[in-house]
Amino acid sequence: MNPVELLKEIFEPHRNEEKAIPMQNYMKNHFPFLGIKKTERSQFVKQFFQESGILKSDFQQDFVWALWNEPEREYQYTALDYIGKYLKKLRPSDLPFMEKLILTKSWWDTVDGIASNAVGTIGAKYPEVISEAINDWAYGDQLWLQRASIIFQLKYKVKTNEELLYRYMIQNTDSKEFFIQKAIGWALREYSKTNPQSVKEFIEKQSLPKLSIREGSKYIKS
Repeated sequence: MNPVELLKEIFEPHRNEEKAIPMQNYMKNHFPFLGIKKTERSQFVKQFFQESGILKSDFQQDFVWALWNEPEREYQYTALDYIGKYLKKLRPSDLPFMEKLILTKSWWDTVDGIASNAVGTIGAKYPEVISEAINDWAYGDQLWLQRASIIFQLKYKVKTNEELLYRYMIQNTDSKEFFIQKAIGWALREYSKTNPQSVKEFIEKQSLPKLSIREGSKYIKS
């Protein structure tokens, strides 16, 4: 059986319109939902992986794209779960596909998952992709790619390229977009767990949006 059809067979009996309403509202009604909560969905996805045997094959972009084209958001979340199983095997050649996903059905829930996991993993293992692609994201005018460039190092901790992190932030400090200001604050907050003094000095020296300062200062002692 086609793996997407198998997943539908597993998901569909648990469709719950009542539960779907608050999920859709939380996402500003950008996407329909089946109404399957995260804990249940995780169990069903585990079942799907076992029954389909799909994880025994190489990474399949076609499968991810098929899930991305399904209406309900749970299918995109399953695609993220699937990508998560292949992080160590992702290569620079997969980055254009990740960019495509970021630009399709874009919202913070999928963009953040791709940026901090898939893009972050590729960028750490193959730093040449930063100058080849991610640099263009930071200096471009596409909201979600800008956000991805700011947060792709979110899990790097001591391996964070501080100069790059701050440069991408400075490039986007004039943005009026909530999701950019929030991303700057979020990235600063995470990096402050590793280097609080550096983040403190950066916040003091730079003219940052109030939202970014508020978010970025949460773990910094005054």
